[in-house]
Amino acid sequence: MSTLEQNQQLVKFLRQELKIPDESIALVQRHPELPYSSFPMLLWRYGLITLSQLECIFDWLDHSLSSSTINF
Repeated sequence: MSTLEQNQQLVKFLRQELKIPDESIALVQRHPELPYSSFPMLLWRYGLITLSQLECIFDWLDHSLSSSTINF
């Protein structure tokens, strides 16, 4: 899965599973100079998600990344 696809899947997860408002996501997306990996931390730092939601995002990312790796 490409980085763009992973980013799109993350935003979909935030909207559908965690019910993060589009406005909150858009606020953080206004920082294109920052790596996308810091996206969840920015949401939390700005007070847009709870610590519990941040943990859910990290769990989802961990699962998403581990399932997208190819084992030889």
